Amino acid sequence: MDKATILAVDDEPDILIALEDLFEDEYRVCTTTNPEEALAILRAEPDIAVILSDQRMPGMTGDQLLAKARTLHDAQAILLTGYADLSAVVAALNRGGITGYVTKPWDAGLLRNTVRNAFERHRLGRDLATERALLMGLLDHTEDAIAFKDAEGRFVRLNARKASHLGREVEACLGRTEGEINPGDASSEGAAADAAAMLSGAPSESLAAEGATGAERWSHVMRVPIRDGTGQIAHLAVIERDVTEQRMLEARLRQSDKMQALGTLAGGIAHDFNNLLTAILGSLELVAPKIVDQPRVQRLVGNATQAAQRGAALTKRLLGFSRARELRSRAVDLNALIDGMGELIGGSLGGLVSVGKELDPSRPLALVDPDQLELAILNLCINARDAMAEGGRIVIATRSERIADDPDLPDGDYVVMSVSDTGAGIPPELLGRVCEPFFTTKSLGQGTGLGLAMVFGLAQQSSGHLRIESTVGQGTRVALVLPRAEEAAEEAPATAPKPIAAPRSARILVVDDDAEVRHVTASFLNGFGYHETEAQDAAAALVLLESQTFDLVVADLAMPGMTGVELLDAIRRRGLAVPVLILTGHAEAMTIPEGVPVLAKPFESSDFAAIVAGLVDAAPQA
Repeated sequence: MDKATILAVDDEPDILIALEDLFEDEYRVCTTTNPEEALAILRAEPDIAVILSDQRMPGMTGDQLLAKARTLHDAQAILLTGYADLSAVVAALNRGGITGYVTKPWDAGLLRNTVRNAFERHRLGRDLATERALLMGLLDHTEDAIAFKDAEGRFVRLNARKASHLGREVEACLGRTEGEINPGDASSEGAAADAAAMLSGAPSESLAAEGATGAERWSHVMRVPIRDGTGQIAHLAVIERDVTEQRMLEARLRQSDKMQALGTLAGGIAHDFNNLLTAILGSLELVAPKIVDQPRVQRLVGNATQAAQRGAALTKRLLGFSRARELRSRAVDLNALIDGMGELIGGSLGGLVSVGKELDPSRPLALVDPDQLELAILNLCINARDAMAEGGRIVIATRSERIADDPDLPDGDYVVMSVSDTGAGIPPELLGRVCEPFFTTKSLGQGTGLGLAMVFGLAQQSSGHLRIESTVGQGTRVALVLPRAEEAAEEAPATAPKPIAAPRSARILVVDDDAEVRHVTASFLNGFGYHETEAQDAAAALVLLESQTFDLVVADLAMPGMTGVELLDAIRRRGLAVPVLILTGHAEAMTIPEGVPVLAKPFESSDFAAIVAGLVDAAPQA
């Protein structure tokens, strides 16, 4: 498959070389130092997907170039600015010329992601444009519902498509109004719109929907008043075009952008929250030895530790939900999993619904990915709550079932996990579509259309099946049928490991922009028996590394100015062989090179001590 093409425009050749080096593995990169030449390249190369333009260039600024480019090309535009020229960025945004901007010097990972996202938008936009062109072309050849009406709204001519919409033959419609053929609200609304168009004397366009909520067919309706020889409006042409598929594609593009933005936001929040939890848990652990003779204080510290650990577990679980990965199926005790989700479900549903459990006392084991099953259960409970606007009851149940002669499943033993509600129910005409991606019966802005699609996918990938039973006005029951698993291997009772003491004297440099987290990390190292030195950012760390010798560097991943990975690169470029341990509250925030040791925040002191001891022991003595 040919590489996508990006165009880089900057009056500094060194910048263009750097951009080529950054993107040449993934894209074909065209470069120029001249904005006018850039416009010529755009005219000659219609397949350019993304434009990267500097702001300050002689002859034409970046925002001016991108605004001109927008008039002749559909490439996504990204503005590169080396200073805080917010007015230029705002001007470019207002003109619709750019989809984002990146400041210089850029973060390589951020710039790659920005370009990758812009390319995806360009690809989706072109797919959408292609679908729209195909749809329009098809409708232009007898697929449009076309009618001509007189001043009283009577049909004087119409095509077979329009007559079919009315459920009549063409001849049976002539000389009659839509209200006479099919009385109802839709015909009265159409008659009012027809009258308004004829009164205004100008063409008008509107969108109309027919059908049940969630399964509408959308039509783009154009009304064109037609004047007779005397200049009076005598007829009205009404052209109805089915644009349902087009609107679905547009909704999918909007939803894709929204989900990506939410994912980025969630990652940032998780990073900050994990930093807070690291400082809290670390401080509580450090203070514990100082209060051994104060039982009441010990209880309070213990309560705080347990609460912080629950917060850490919740953050880890939510991050696990957001990661796209292959299923890791294993034997899962459904009852224990559901019991363990009590706080998560209760906090997610609010107080208008009650949640009951009917769990099989035999505690059946299912072969499934537990993280994905938790997400499926949470999605089903939220759907059930949304179906009960005025409150109601949700029941989560488990049971074993022997299945034979089922067309969707091989004969065998299965475990069924179901979520039932007492809500509005799903109409029969919509029941067959509820598992389609991006399909939702909820109001605009209240649903993504991905919840049941995800549960259906989990059932299929787990060699199971999804059953949905619903009665309008009585409620819905969604059952996830999963293969039954053999008995799980018994796990040894967990014991709290003690931190490993320093294998030898070592000097360790701690680099973190968060002062509280940095202090806790350094305090742990001091308690293990190491000599620690703190640096507030990567630049300060490099200064210390030039004048002092260290056996290990412990660095945060996400830091302003220079990330932990970039610090590692800088250390290696200086020829230093000191090992580097990366600490991170959100490992998916950026790519970490293979082989680099990583420890997720918040961490147990014993885990931290073990990994540090291993790195120090393996490193040559300074």
